[in-house]
Amino acid sequence: MPQSPQNRLLAALPRAGQRAFVADCDHIVLTLDAILAQTGETIRHVHFPTSGFISLIVSLDNGAQLEVEIIGNEGMLGSSIGLGMNTSGQKAIVQGQGTALRMGVAAFRRHCRQNPQLRGKVERYIQASKNQLAQMSACTRYHHVEERLARRLLMGRDRAGTNQLHLTHEFLASMLGVRRVGITQAARTLQARGLIRYTRGAITIVDGAGLRTRSCECYQVANRMYQQAMKSPRRSDNRATG
Repeated sequence: MPQSPQNRLLAALPRAGQRAFVADCDHIVLTLDAILAQTGETIRHVHFPTSGFISLIVSLDNGAQLEVEIIGNEGMLGSSIGLGMNTSGQKAIVQGQGTALRMGVAAFRRHCRQNPQLRGKVERYIQASKNQLAQMSACTRYHHVEERLARRLLMGRDRAGTNQLHLTHEFLASMLGVRRVGITQAARTLQARGLIRYTRGAITIVDGAGLRTRSCECYQVANRMYQQAMKSPRRSDNRATG
């Protein structure tokens, strides 16, 4: 019998629905730097990470790139299928190695038709992602590099389930849309405060609580958005009012 998923989106389903869904999934390894989707290509699978995380990246004609979302065990890759979309809007690349449940698109659509709870969870996850994207857009425009770096490291830790992240300064600079020197200066400040420790290609969070105090409010706001969106509606919410 398949074990209950470690993916939080699926774990919120009734147990019978979990078992039926997982039975139709492949259990795969998320290999670091593996590309799971390209912008504009047909979506063939949906992925539900159980550990590790995936970056969604927008690329410009001049070669610049910006990370617009990271997906870990709180969500799924390919949620646009739930809106009837068939193509990927962004490039998806594994930035935290781990594992995932993978299902073909046709099977996923069949489960959504048969399981209203699954369909409802996916719809609420899409809304949470939309709200978080708006918050991150404001964060990119108004918050300092050190705050944004702290926020990004905390988000990566939460999704990867580890304090050890394989991230280079060059990658972080590209994903946050800033110069590499800005990331290096911010990382030095956080390390001097005893919050992180970094070596070439790796960053370790030493003091998570302290790092939260250096992060902008967007870290807590994004978490709250997810929690609020993913709450199951109360029965009274669905009754007509007089």
